Amino acid sequence: MKIASWNVNSIRVRLERALAFLERHEPDVLCLQELKVTDDIFPAQDFESAGYNVTRHGQKTYNGVAVLTRKAPSEVQIGLNDGVDDPQARFLSVDVEGVRVICVYVPNGQAVGSDKWQYKLAWYSRLKRHLETRCSPDQPLVLCGDFNVAIDERDLYDPAGWEDTVLYHPEIRETLAGVTRWGLKDTFRLHHQDGGRYSWWDYRAGAFHKGLGLRIDFIFATEPLAGRCTDASIDREERKGKQPSDHAPVLATFDF
Repeated sequence: MKIASWNVNSIRVRLERALAFLERHEPDVLCLQELKVTDDIFPAQDFESAGYNVTRHGQKTYNGVAVLTRKAPSEVQIGLNDGVDDPQARFLSVDVEGVRVICVYVPNGQAVGSDKWQYKLAWYSRLKRHLETRCSPDQPLVLCGDFNVAIDERDLYDPAGWEDTVLYHPEIRETLAGVTRWGLKDTFRLHHQDGGRYSWWDYRAGAFHKGLGLRIDFIFATEPLAGRCTDASIDREERKGKQPSDHAPVLATFDF
């Protein structure tokens, strides 16, 4: 099973790229983030014509997540459904071929100490509670998406310069670590221990061409899948060309 995850930063702008990506990589599952469309105008028919089932959770202008699957999904959960009044579309879970696939778009946080920062911390706590109460580290599960955190110094070009920001602050790194300690492994690090491999580059100041990036997009897996992960990669080429997303897709392949 090949699973991919990609923050497309507007599915309407990136539709042709997304369809070409599917044709090129042929993933069994593609998790998308930052759709920026409501469900009624999500281009589901285009993806269905390409051979994919579409499950989406969108909202106007901001956020939004979708999971495209070759096989029909089951056990769909849209939103965290944890009793918190939260209109932001950031969580989607489906079961496909015996694997629980969770797609998330974690809040950015804007500025350390701000209300949006507190929302980010609280959202991570809600995600952790979801895993603890509704999932098991013994089940085949992947947690994919844009996590808006770089894990360690290998994941960003200037660790000292980013340490006081919402993407690398010690508190948010420990918060993400608290989630992964539940029983998740970073599939990319299973195959690549070196630094300098990024999934996001700012549009400004030629950051991509200068190599000024961060790795903030992940495919985490529980042990039943991590032990069968045969490959993991970042499609850096997708960040090139006309009207790219500021994120590159990440991929992981599992043999089972």
